[in-house]
Amino acid sequence: MQVPLYQAKAEFFRMLGHPVRIRVLELLQHGPVPVRDLLADIEIEPSSLSQQLGVLRRSGIVVSIREGSTVSYALAGGDVAELLRAGRRILTELLAGQNELLAELRQSDESTADGPALSSRTAT
Repeated sequence: MQVPLYQAKAEFFRMLGHPVRIRVLELLQHGPVPVRDLLADIEIEPSSLSQQLGVLRRSGIVVSIREGSTVSYALAGGDVAELLRAGRRILTELLAGQNELLAELRQSDESTADGPALSSRTAT
């Protein structure tokens, strides 16, 4: 039985739903990176990084490259980098909208602070 496309997409995004995996993908955007450099940049235990790299590798989103005793990882395709850029644009827009709302709330707070105090009681 074939998995519906929406379910496959949900599983794909769930696979991306870990901060270490996102950080690894960000670091790989500019080309292959040795595991030792990933460890230095991410600052987690080697076993934890290995586990997250395994998830990414099994999903087909990254590939491992062995050169002598050095193992490096690279993105399997350029679409992943584009997805990360799109995510950054979306997040920037969302946060900008939140900052605008926060500014409006603060402005509203300032204008009500200058006016008469509101009572929580109503006249009877």
